[in-house]
Amino acid sequence: MGSWQDLATTVAERLEVASWDERCVFAACVAERLMSGHEALPEDERAPFTLGLRPLLNAVWEGVLGDSTAFDEVKRGIGEYLLSEYCHNDGQNGPNDADEDAAAATLYAAMAYLFGCRDLAGVVSSRAVDAVDQALQRLAEEGGDVPDLDEALVAELRRQLRDLALIATYSAELRHANLGLPVETTNRLRAELRPALSSGAGPR
Repeated sequence: MGSWQDLATTVAERLEVASWDERCVFAACVAERLMSGHEALPEDERAPFTLGLRPLLNAVWEGVLGDSTAFDEVKRGIGEYLLSEYCHNDGQNGPNDADEDAAAATLYAAMAYLFGCRDLAGVVSSRAVDAVDQALQRLAEEGGDVPDLDEALVAELRRQLRDLALIATYSAELRHANLGLPVETTNRLRAELRPALSSGAGPR
């Protein structure tokens, strides 16, 4: 089966050779699973800041699937974050809302779409790995059955590898998606690729 550390290395290697467009779709889908998991939490455990990033994540999806009109919405969303109190260098003295895993993954996915930085998709992958540990801690606090941590990490990383493999089958169609694709192509990707990559809630 391989250790989760080995699988994390494989994910990093796959991201290294993936195209800009593939990495952006990957970042969006991992952020989506984390966001969906957060949205499924009991109401008193949901973070308003995280929930408020749902429109930004939806815009990222539109952008990475070839709708170039989404660029302005993503740009505004990141701009609002950068100008807010949640973007700070105050360490533990400042609000930590943006450090929640689903929120952070969404922000990094948005920046990956805007700037194409190779490392950002890897950061989103790492936030999903971190979220597994947080989810198991939550289960333990609730008195539920807690899966083995290593097995849970392996499952998350295997899911990421499956996502990357599926995205790769669409590599030709996604080429230059950041610059915009024909409307019919974006509509088909929206109908086929986004649901397939979003299925299954993230860690809860």
